[in-house]
Amino acid sequence: MNIVLFGPPGSGKGTQAQFIVERYNIPQISTGDMLRSAVKAKSPLGLMAKSIMDSGALVSDDIVLGLVKERISNDDCQNGFILDGFPRTIPQADSLSELLLDIKKSVDLVVSLEVDTIELIRRLSGRRACSACGKGYHVLYNSPKVADTCDACGAALVQRADDAEETVTNRLKVYDEQTSALKSYFKELGLLHSVSGTGTIAEIQASIVSIIEAGGTGDHP
Repeated sequence: MNIVLFGPPGSGKGTQAQFIVERYNIPQISTGDMLRSAVKAKSPLGLMAKSIMDSGALVSDDIVLGLVKERISNDDCQNGFILDGFPRTIPQADSLSELLLDIKKSVDLVVSLEVDTIELIRRLSGRRACSACGKGYHVLYNSPKVADTCDACGAALVQRADDAEETVTNRLKVYDEQTSALKSYFKELGLLHSVSGTGTIAEIQASIVSIIEAGGTGDHP
C-alpha cells in the first residue's frame, strides 16, 4: 500500500505515521530525511543537492524526484511506503505519478488528518520545554506541578519561538496554502481520505486502519 500522508503541524501526523510503519511494516519516506542521507552518503544526487543548499538556493524538483525514485526502488518499499512531506505542489504530484508509472507503482491512497485551526493553535502554542533538561510539557494537557517549572529538575520552562501563537498561525496558513490545491487534486482522482485528527490516538488509528484495509475506498469524514 503506497500512501501519501498529509497533516498540519500539531495534527499528530508523526504519531500516526509511526503507527502505520509499525502495523504494516512499510517505511516512512521524508524528503528532508532523504536529502540529509544523500548528502551524508555523498551520492551523486546528494553532492548536487549539497552544492545547491550551500548556495542558499532551493533544491529542484528534479533532484527531489530523483531521490524519491532511488528510495522507493529499495527492497524495503516492495510492500509499500508512506510519503511524508511530498508532494507539496501540483507539478510535483504530476511528476510523482509519472515516476511511479515508470516503475509500475502508483499512489493507492492519500490520508489527510484534519484538525480545527483553533485546536491546532491551542495544541502548538501551549507547548513548553525545560530550559535545562529539555523535558516537554503542555499548559493544558500535560502541565507541570508548579507553573512554569520543570517537575524533573526545577528549571524554568520556555516556549520555543516557533510555538508562539503568531508564528503558529502563520505556519498553519502556509500549510493550508500549500495543501489546499493538492487535496482537490487527489480528491478528483478519488484518492483523498480525510480523517479527523481529534479524538483519542486509538480512535484515529482505527479510522486509518479501516481506510487502508478497505483498500482505500470511500472517504472517511
